[in-house]
Amino acid sequence: MMHFFTDISDGNLALHVEDNPLDVYENRELLKQKAECENLVFMEQIHTGNITIIKNTDTKAVKATDALITNLPNVVLCVMVADCIPLLFKDEKQKVIAAVHAGRNGSFLEIAKKVALKMQKEFTCKMENLHVELGPCIKSCCYEVGGELTRGYEKYTQVREGRFYLDLVSLNKDQLLSVGVREEHISVSCICTCCDTNYYSYRRDKQSGRFCGVIKL
Repeated sequence: MMHFFTDISDGNLALHVEDNPLDVYENRELLKQKAECENLVFMEQIHTGNITIIKNTDTKAVKATDALITNLPNVVLCVMVADCIPLLFKDEKQKVIAAVHAGRNGSFLEIAKKVALKMQKEFTCKMENLHVELGPCIKSCCYEVGGELTRGYEKYTQVREGRFYLDLVSLNKDQLLSVGVREEHISVSCICTCCDTNYYSYRRDKQSGRFCGVIKL
């Protein structure tokens, strides 16, 4: 299995951010070379709990979903982010992978937990065999939200000088632990995209490209 996260040096990989499409396609061609695979699958991410299973190697894009799962070899699952959490799942025993987009809404909808359960139901994955990596994303140092959004999530809220900051990483990690994913199998990047200018950040820049989490069998 291969998985990695791109950064600004790999260029913007999203077509919906008013970038020149020719530049985006060129960046995607370079991503194919980096992933050593021609079959990249992207999502039209809409901040939901929707999950799609990829059953055809000809699939290039999936509409209205925020998670992709497959057991097909030589298919690269891609999740695009610029502050949201890119999660990459793998079960090496069952040969199943997933790429997941978890922003605030997706996290509140427990998309990471739902993906783990979907992998268990559809591919007989065992929770103790799942490995999950949470890639670079905005951290609680920078993710300020309105106080009304923290109701029910006080455990994941930091209050500093009367301002509210959400810790979506801990929220997603706890959801994975709640269904039996082992803590030692959950890897969390220490990079905050808002702090680190090597990554795209919508919160920092407003007009921003997207970097990618990619995974393949």
